[in-house]
Amino acid sequence: MGERVRDRGAPSGAKDNADYAASTDFITLARVLKTQGRHGEVAVEVHSDVPERFAAGMKLLALPPVGSARRGPDRAKEAEPVTENDSRRELEIADLWPHKGLLVLKFRGVDSISDAEVLVGAELQAPGAERAKLELGWTYVSDLVGCTVFDHGREIGCIEDVQFGAGEAPLLIVADGAGKKFDVPFVEAYLESVEAARRQVHMQLPEGMLEVNAPVTAEEKQEQEAGRGRSRKNKK
Repeated sequence: MGERVRDRGAPSGAKDNADYAASTDFITLARVLKTQGRHGEVAVEVHSDVPERFAAGMKLLALPPVGSARRGPDRAKEAEPVTENDSRRELEIADLWPHKGLLVLKFRGVDSISDAEVLVGAELQAPGAERAKLELGWTYVSDLVGCTVFDHGREIGCIEDVQFGAGEAPLLIVADGAGKKFDVPFVEAYLESVEAARRQVHMQLPEGMLEVNAPVTAEEKQEQEAGRGRSRKNKK
């Protein structure tokens, strides 16, 4: 099926890695959150920072969420669960407009609420070769997954994921060799360079940031609970 990645760009100071981009089969441009209206419209969460990425007449591929119910033309039959091997459904945008921070899409041939309900949860994708061209000095954060992060020249770990929504900047989820994970803001103020060809991200993080943003491990939780227990006993 290929990697499903976000079509986002973020300041990097490095050009996009064309070879890595070519290896990506599909990119996710949006996700359908809910139906919107009575004529088959859907509200989607956009996963692209590229202006005017969507337009009437544009064709997208809808990939249902894995495990969701899938119904064919014969709705009398029992719905089958979607698997990773299911094919994408091609859709064409007939109309679109913004609405309360989301984007409403009307697809040709999707003309009722029941038609739209089938699309809820689906990823709206495009072939990887159709990724939007970025301005110089920007890179796709999806390309950061798998890169090694260095802080002041010291290796921190590998980027496992890139998360959005918690703040203005994406968060790099970095795991070290022992499996300990760190949340690292991907902001230009901390960024030294992105070496796409070498799959490396070099940063200059403020002192103590990694300790603050590191999640509590199971062992640390046990120690904290033990400490609270001793404290309660002492109070008695």
